[in-house]
Amino acid sequence: MNISNIRLLNQQLVNPQMSDIHELVAWMGMLQAQEYTMMRWAVGIRMKRPSMSSFRKTFDSGQVVRTHLFRCTWQLVAAEDLRWMLKLCADKNKKAIRYYGQGISEKDFEHACDLICQVLSEHQSMTKEAIIASLRELGLSGDAYTMTKYLQMAEAEGLICSGHLDDNQNTYALIDGRIPSANEPSHEESVILLARKYFRSHSPATLKDFVWWTNLSAGECKNAIDSIAGELAAERHNDDTYYIHQDCRTKGCRKKILLLPSYDEYLIGYKSRHHAIAEQFCRQAYNKNGIFYPVIVQNGEVIGNWHPGKQANFFEDGNKVDISRLLSDFHQFMEC
Repeated sequence: MNISNIRLLNQQLVNPQMSDIHELVAWMGMLQAQEYTMMRWAVGIRMKRPSMSSFRKTFDSGQVVRTHLFRCTWQLVAAEDLRWMLKLCADKNKKAIRYYGQGISEKDFEHACDLICQVLSEHQSMTKEAIIASLRELGLSGDAYTMTKYLQMAEAEGLICSGHLDDNQNTYALIDGRIPSANEPSHEESVILLARKYFRSHSPATLKDFVWWTNLSAGECKNAIDSIAGELAAERHNDDTYYIHQDCRTKGCRKKILLLPSYDEYLIGYKSRHHAIAEQFCRQAYNKNGIFYPVIVQNGEVIGNWHPGKQANFFEDGNKVDISRLLSDFHQFMEC
């Protein structure tokens, strides 16, 4: 079993099958979107025909939104999946926000959320900067860090999500104005649905990988895997059990060099990343604080770092490759 090749195929990084951005994001379950600019490339590199205008249209229409979800990190998610996913992670996210927002009282959080809703009720979409300015005009005090925690709490409460796409900074809008209410699955059904989305797009993957990705308990994740066991093939590899979903492609991978964005799912989507990068180079791809850098991938292996405005850094001289055409493709996509 070539784990890297199968992951490249089902993460749509080699021979991508999709032309519709909403379909892609729904397939992936969620896409890490930590950096506001690079999240666009995380989508573009997975499309049959990358198009920034299509990304903007999909984002602006609310078919795909960006918000803090699992692990209390920025994610791109299909609109119809947001509400039930948020319910799975809201309690842990609120706990994290309170921990890092020590000194902010519950009363302060509640008051700030009320004011945020008041401000956004008069606009379809506002930048973070504009919201903070309006909050200050209404008498809400606090430094930039505190204001960020207020906005994160409003997300965790299911009040706000991303608004229209801005060139440089986050935008917000009221969820009820962007995403229609719908019948939602139960907690158990939601975890099962999440497992199905994860394993069809991230296979081969282990229980530990799924626990990492969701930040849910091992017991919940194991039960969900057991519930879809009929859809999964299990294979032992180096003392771990890897699951492959029945919808996954396992053949058709071809040699390819990729310029992956920072925080890409190819690395961050798994607890263990040894299939993609040699241990001695891990700290050049991501650090112990959870910062993931843009990387160059050749045939499934991370071989260096890249940056839009800097010279590439290859981990070993023998792995140097010409990425000029790939950089041109990236810039053409971003500038459209």
